[in-house]
This record gives sequence, structure tokens and C-alpha cells, in this order.
Amino acid sequence: MNLPLYSPPEDPGPSFTDLLGRHGLRPDYLTEARAMSDGNDELRISHGTTVVAVKYADGVIIAGDRRATSGNLISHRTMEKVFKADRWSGVAIAGAAGPAIEMVKLFQLQLEHYEKVEGHSLSLEGKANQLSQMLRNHLPAAMQGMAVVPIFAGFDRRRECGRLFAFDVTGGRYEEEDYVASGSGSLHARTVIKLGHRDELDRGAGVDLLIKALFTAADEDSATGGPDSMRGIYPLVATISAEGFESVEESEIAERFETVIADFTERA
Repeated sequence: MNLPLYSPPEDPGPSFTDLLGRHGLRPDYLTEARAMSDGNDELRISHGTTVVAVKYADGVIIAGDRRATSGNLISHRTMEKVFKADRWSGVAIAGAAGPAIEMVKLFQLQLEHYEKVEGHSLSLEGKANQLSQMLRNHLPAAMQGMAVVPIFAGFDRRRECGRLFAFDVTGGRYEEEDYVASGSGSLHARTVIKLGHRDELDRGAGVDLLIKALFTAADEDSATGGPDSMRGIYPLVATISAEGFESVEESEIAERFETVIADFTERA
């Protein structure tokens, strides 16, 4: 098979989709996506934004806002970014939404498969290593702008304590001591958690700290969604302890946000 040769004026550049278009081979879904991009040369990809986690007395608490953005557009207001990996662990996603969700689904399947084959669940360290390997395999897509940067949290039944792990796009895995944040609003969220964190947080104080962090991130970062009482949209929060993964009820999150907003109002 002979590859086509182009003179300098005809060089299609680095865009493979443009090359397909020149030869009339661009798939319909790419043409439609390009039309929806309002003239922007890049296809709009939905991105999840801010996720956070913190250790507390009985384990870990993990949370994420609900907004997904495509460039400067809000593409989804109710995206789920906090997932149960297995009974004692969870993943929160930031980055390109499509690849991130598919990665979580595959991760859940792999953990379930291991447990059925071996007769026991993988160690928490092993789960973190597995997710790290998946991110390393995803690196080619990340280099094309579809990066996925999750956080992983769980209760280590061997050590009888909660543990937190952060990752980078190359698959690097880093265990965090007290808290972790990822996504576009992570700088603001991490600052709030750093200032408000203390040893042996109880469940209520830990949940309040994370929703304050997400509220502040939403106030400073346009890609992070804050509480939306009109639509009934609030961040997803879950605790992971010796009892397992448990989602915090939305009604409780709404009630706690009312207190947070009242506190901010008094300060203003």
C-alpha cells in the first residue's frame, strides 16, 4: 500500500479528521460534532471538573460536583463523578468524561472478575496499581487532549484505615496522607480543605468540609458546578468505612449546603 504524498501547500497538517475530510471520508458523527462546535477547529469533548476526598475517623469521604463542560459551554448539569469501585473502594473522575466513565466501568469489572476467580477481593494497594496501569495504557489518548485524572479512595481492611490515592496522566500513583483533589477547581478546593482539616474528623465535619471546598471551587472556577436548589442538583458524596461504600443522601447534602451558604452570607 502506497501512502499519499503532499506538496507543502497541500499538507493537511496534524489533524487526522481534516485529512479524512479532504478525501471525503469523514464519518457523519465527526461532521455533526464539527458543526456543533460553532466554527471551533477542535471537537467539543465533555470534561468533568472538580473531585475531592478526605480521611475521617472511620475511613474516607469522597465527593464531586455535577457539572461537565465542553469548552465554554455547560454540557451536563447532573453528571455523576463519584462511583463505587467495589464494596470497600470508590473512584471519582476528572478529565475527559467519556473515556473516564468507560475506564471506571472496566475497573469495576476487573475487580469483580478478580474476586470471583480468586475467591477474595484484591488488596487496596492492588486496586490502586490496577487503576494506575489503566491510566498508563490511556496515555496516547491523553496526549491527544482526552486526559483522565481520577482519585481513588477506599478502606484498607488489612490496615483497618482509610487510604487516598492521586494519579497523573502517565499512570503515576501517589498516596496522600490526609486529603486529595483533582480537576479544574482543585486548587481552590484543596486550599479550603487544607485550612479546615484536622485529625480524626467525624463524619459530619468531614462532609461539611468537602461541600465547603466544592462550594468555594464553584465560586472561583466557572467549570465547577455549585449547588442548584432550583433544579435540586447537589454534589455527590459518599463515605467508605469498615461498613463499606455508602452514598450520602441528597436531602442531607441539601440541608448541609443551606448551613454552608448561610455561613458564607454572614461573613459577607
